[in-house]
Amino acid sequence: MIKQILILSDGRAGHVNQSIAFAKCLDAAYEIVPVRFRSRWTKWLSFLFDRVHLYTDLLYAPYTIPNASYDSVVSAGSGTYYFNKFLSRKLHARSIAMMLPKGYRYDFDLIFAQRHDAPPLKENIVQIPANFAYIEPKGIYRAAKPSVGIVIGGSNRYFTLTPQKLKTQLDLIVRHYQGYEIAVTTSPRTPKEIERLVKSYRFDYEVIFSENPVNPIADFLEQCSDVFITADSTSMISESVSWGSANVEILPLESESENKFTRFAAFLEKEGYLHRFDGTFKACNRKIDFLQYIPKELL
Repeated sequence: MIKQILILSDGRAGHVNQSIAFAKCLDAAYEIVPVRFRSRWTKWLSFLFDRVHLYTDLLYAPYTIPNASYDSVVSAGSGTYYFNKFLSRKLHARSIAMMLPKGYRYDFDLIFAQRHDAPPLKENIVQIPANFAYIEPKGIYRAAKPSVGIVIGGSNRYFTLTPQKLKTQLDLIVRHYQGYEIAVTTSPRTPKEIERLVKSYRFDYEVIFSENPVNPIADFLEQCSDVFITADSTSMISESVSWGSANVEILPLESESENKFTRFAAFLEKEGYLHRFDGTFKACNRKIDFLQYIPKELL
């Protein structure tokens, strides 16, 4: 049984929230410690040192550990994995990685690996359909009547978010949900041309993140009957299929070939967690119970 967790944070909310979600699933107490390499060169050294089983905290900037009594050291993100191994050895605690720690040896006590990353079959690796997600509505958005939410990300190396395609999708949504309140939020990666497109619709509720950096997604999932999310973010999609009762529709983006994001969405669609929007609308509100993926000896 795990009662006390030390979470290592690389400063990325999408990473640390996975570790927090794991602690919440176990109803375990946790403390968060920010960690960072001294430089990009010390990060490269960490890969080499890990290969030869050499562990030291000299590669990292100064840090403070609140106490020395933890059941597990938990983290996600390449900036944390080497330090996770160092600290878990020092504190005699379990080492738990919340994503496949690519570049490092897979000798953690436990690794939760997303299915779309095609992890190797090992006893210490548990395949999961999406990221562990922690959702907490903040009251940023309050629906005045039946509503639908739209979450817009941006382009990445796998997808291109174009105004033309998004406009076609938004027009179909607006036409289908006449009489509903439509709530929209952009993200830190949303380009200016997409922000201008969103503003042109004059939606009932809108967040332009570059002008108002708040995150109403949890409120959308709590209050909207349907939530549409662009296909570029596994974190946003994982949140939507993990909590609430909203139907989840994924807005496909331009892509040259199949990739881990398309595989991720395809599996979730096959299992009934979401629907990839193709101009038709479908009720898909099955939610993932992450407790079933946690080894019984940790509960």
